[in-house]
Amino acid sequence: MLKSRKINPAALFLSCFILAAAGATAQVGPPGGMIYAHDQVFRTVATPTQLPDQGPFDTIYVLGDGLINVSETAPGDQDFNGGRWEVREITWINIEPMQYTNADQILAAAASGDISIGGVAARFVCPMIRNR
Repeated sequence: MLKSRKINPAALFLSCFILAAAGATAQVGPPGGMIYAHDQVFRTVATPTQLPDQGPFDTIYVLGDGLINVSETAPGDQDFNGGRWEVREITWINIEPMQYTNADQILAAAASGDISIGGVAARFVCPMIRNR
């Protein structure tokens, strides 16, 4: 059995900035990075926001260890809330950290006890842009 690991919650508010360290190239403009949703990579643009606990949100799962975060939804989905995010950290329990590319994989791993999904660590706005 692997030792349970936790991600530093203070870093979660900066999720869009963390995404930049996971493979973004040099660019002009605000910091950005990548995020997976439905097995596709999307670009992001970091915004310095923090939202109250009101209104609709979508979930970003923070995988940690230099992995790209995963969204439960994406632009074009009927239930997409325009980049209003709740951040939930993943704790790796019975498996080594690995790259997931969709929320269904994360939920299946949680159901099997391989990972646990933490409570809401932060809420913020960060758009997702189709990676062409």
